[in-house]
Amino acid sequence: MAQGSFRTARVPPVHLPRGARVLLAASYAVVAGVVALDLATGPKSTFSPLLAALPVLSSVGTRRTLVPLLAGSLAVALAAVLAVTNTGVPVVVHATAVATVVAVTLTSTATVALIRTRERELVQVRDVAETAQRALLRSVPSRIGSLRIAVRYQAAAAEARIGGDLYEVLETPYGVRILLGDVRGKGLAAVQTAVDVLGVFREAARADPDLTAVAGRLDAALARRPPGEEFVTAVLVELDRAEGPALIVNCGHPPPLLLRDAAVTPLRPPGNAPPLALRDLTGEPYTARTFVFVPGDVLLLYTDGICEARDAAGRFYPLEQRLTGAPARDPEALLDRLLADVRAYVPGGMDDDAAVLAVRRER
Repeated sequence: MAQGSFRTARVPPVHLPRGARVLLAASYAVVAGVVALDLATGPKSTFSPLLAALPVLSSVGTRRTLVPLLAGSLAVALAAVLAVTNTGVPVVVHATAVATVVAVTLTSTATVALIRTRERELVQVRDVAETAQRALLRSVPSRIGSLRIAVRYQAAAAEARIGGDLYEVLETPYGVRILLGDVRGKGLAAVQTAVDVLGVFREAARADPDLTAVAGRLDAALARRPPGEEFVTAVLVELDRAEGPALIVNCGHPPPLLLRDAAVTPLRPPGNAPPLALRDLTGEPYTARTFVFVPGDVLLLYTDGICEARDAAGRFYPLEQRLTGAPARDPEALLDRLLADVRAYVPGGMDDDAAVLAVRRER
C-alpha cells in the first residue's frame, strides 16, 4: 500500500446511537428555551452565557470544523441580540458572554480537528494491520484434489483486523498439511510469534515426511525464544489427496471435530501434549492420531474463541451439540452458519479472536 494512500485515508461517517441523538436534541431544545425565556423576562436579566453550549453541541458527531465555527457565529449573533434587548444588564456581563462563546467555539473547533486527525491516523493504522494480516494469513485454496476447504477469521471487535490466531494449508509431497493455532498473548508480540510459527511450518511441512517431527521443529523454534515469550496451542493435520488415512498431531489445542452424516466426533489426541514452546516441561514427544476420512466427511478445526464463547449465564458455546445434524455439504456455508450462531449466542459480541477451518472430502 502506497504511503500516499495513508495520507488520504477517509474517516468513516459518525453514527450516533439513538439515545445520544435524543439527548442532543433535548440539549438544543433547552438552549432554544432559555433564549426565548431571556427575551421574555425583560431588560434586567440575561442567560446569554448559556449560548456557549451551542458550539459544543454542534461538535458532537461531526468531523467538519466548519460546523462548530458556524454554530459559534450564530451564538455570538444571538448574544449580541440579547445585549441589545437586555439594556439593564451591565456591559461587562454581555462582553464576558461573547468572549466565552468565542473561546468555547475555538476550543470546540480545535477538538473536532484533533479528533478527525486521530481518526484518520487510526484508519491508516488499521489499513496497515489489514495488509499485515493478509501477508501473515495467506488465502487458502478452496479446493485441492478431492478436498474442499474453507476458512474464516473473526476478530473479537469490529475495529480489530489482526490477532494471534493463525492457519495455513499447504500442498506437500506427503499430502495436504494444515496448521491451525492460537498464540497465547496479545499485541505485536503475539503477531511476531505467529509469524515465526507460520514461517517454520511452511518450510518444515514441505521438507519433513513425519508430521510429529514438524510439530517438534515448531516447538524447538519457539523454545529458543527469550523466556516469557508467548506459547502456542496448535493442531496439525495431514490429509492424503486420495482416501488414505489421515493424521492429527495435537499440541495442547481443542480437538478437531469429524462431521459424518448427522454425527459429530471429537478427535482427541492419544495423550496429553503441551502447547508449542512448552514441551520441555514434559519431555514427551508429540504423537499422531490416525483417523478415517472418507467422501462426505467434514473435518472442523477451530480456536477457543469458538468453544469458549459464553452466553449471558456464563455457559460455554455447545459446539458439538450445535453441529449435530447440521448440513455439512458446503464448507463455506457451514462456517458462515457457525459464526453467525456463535455471535448470536454471545451477548455484546465475542471477546476473543476466533479462527475456524473446514475441510470436506468430496466423492
